[in-house]
Amino acid sequence: MTTQLSHPLSRRTLFRGAGAALVAGGLGACAPGNTTGGDPLPSSSATEPPSGEITIWDRTGDLYKVFDKAIASFTAKYPQVKVNHVAVDINAKLPATLISGAGVPDGAFYDDALLTGVAPHLHDLSQLIEQYKSDIAPYKLGVVTVDGKVVAVPWDLDPGLLFYREDIVAQAGVDPTKLATYDDLLGAARTVQQRFPQARPIHLENDQFLAQLWIDMFANQQGGAMVDAQGKLTLDSDPYRTTLTWLDTVRSQGLGTLAKYTQPTDLQTQDNGTQVFVPWAQWFVFAPQQLLKASKGKWRATALPAWQAGGARAGVMGGSSFVIPAKAKNPELAWRLYEHLVFSKEGYTTVYGQNDVYPGGLNTSIPSYLPALDPDQPLFKTIDALGGQDLWKVAVEAGKQVPGGYTIPTWWGKAVDYFGVNVQKMLAGRMSPDEVLKTSASQIQKNLMGPN
Repeated sequence: MTTQLSHPLSRRTLFRGAGAALVAGGLGACAPGNTTGGDPLPSSSATEPPSGEITIWDRTGDLYKVFDKAIASFTAKYPQVKVNHVAVDINAKLPATLISGAGVPDGAFYDDALLTGVAPHLHDLSQLIEQYKSDIAPYKLGVVTVDGKVVAVPWDLDPGLLFYREDIVAQAGVDPTKLATYDDLLGAARTVQQRFPQARPIHLENDQFLAQLWIDMFANQQGGAMVDAQGKLTLDSDPYRTTLTWLDTVRSQGLGTLAKYTQPTDLQTQDNGTQVFVPWAQWFVFAPQQLLKASKGKWRATALPAWQAGGARAGVMGGSSFVIPAKAKNPELAWRLYEHLVFSKEGYTTVYGQNDVYPGGLNTSIPSYLPALDPDQPLFKTIDALGGQDLWKVAVEAGKQVPGGYTIPTWWGKAVDYFGVNVQKMLAGRMSPDEVLKTSASQIQKNLMGPN
């Protein structure tokens, strides 16, 4: 059955916006280990039955339309609540609004990569989230927790998957079910190249921002992150060294296609079959559904290989949550809405299930609420662009393997000027993995973190 997107949903654009906001923003006052500034929103203060009026910000585009339907299911349940649903450029507008205190919404959709930077301006939702903690994906719970306080309602989970050209690997005699480790993937790439000498089978990301996000996915898969829970820089560490060494091997052995995600070179090489393996977040599925032509229907998805035999087969790349500003007029009503969207079956089914915008359901991510992740009760349909594959089952299995304990520093976006840039130098053969890590760590410590 077909899962069609009526309009393209570009996560690349989404994350570029996030990066720009981080670079330009002046809210980076709350690094892990610092204190949040918002007051706790207590569970005992919620009204029964809820009534009143709230203003909610969501991104413009398809997701706004999807959330608009979901909000309608909330107001149908609580007819005494009026929701002013507003489509805005949140990354550009929310930080300044939080600083000025004028026109602050009661709630907003927001990128996980930005959360720590605005944490001082958000309500502490710890008491409200407590009852759901054990049912939230550990990775996601870590991302929305700053200084021990939950500052957002966790929304989507974006597990990494290995997308591959089923027709090409079959002709080369590669069995994708045998790709258990990244060494196996290197071997498969060599086999494909022997069969098709023009092939450069493995994707190498040529965008500085997305490459940094991508490498963090590989590090998360190994339990690593740029900083530890105390905010100490841990970039120069085994998870990043192992990742960069593997990518440098792909480059040096001529096994990779260096291209910017969904740009012409990327799409052309994927369509002509010279680029065959794409380890990426679930939202890559947008490309075969909307952008690729000759290879539509020939792509499949499976779990990422593990870095060591028996290791985790998933990491996370991207994601978003819902925030409730400390200066919101009706924060309790905003919580009621987000509780409905995230933690009720009616809410998350309305968002991810079939609707006018996504007739087959929203399939570029999965919920972070574990009770929603039943492999036998898919929220979205099988996908023609993946040959009718049940992506739900693959993504759910991957999502449950994502390691927790991940922390996003306030300066993550600004680090692109150092780590993201240096990674591109490595992929151009101008720096070694060790040089990238040591140089980037030194630059980040000096320019973004300061002496400590």
